[in-house]
Amino acid sequence: MTLPVTVKVSKRHQISLPSRARRALNIQPGDRLLVDIQDGLLILVPRPKDYVAHMAGLHKEVWIGVDAAEYVDEEREAWA
Repeated sequence: MTLPVTVKVSKRHQISLPSRARRALNIQPGDRLLVDIQDGLLILVPRPKDYVAHMAGLHKEVWIGVDAAEYVDEEREAWA
């Protein structure tokens, strides 16, 4: 675990990303970051260049052992 680095908020409410963070995440000038607040934490995440490719396979473990046809049939019956 690395030690945290502090940054200062400027008068214009700007911060500079530490070089260690930029290198670790390969953040380049002009890149966009997603800003999220979770449980009082400010989270900055590089915005994916391709959301479809980024989301592909996400949470695939949820579907392990589930028969897709049976699942769809159950959902259709629930709406009937």
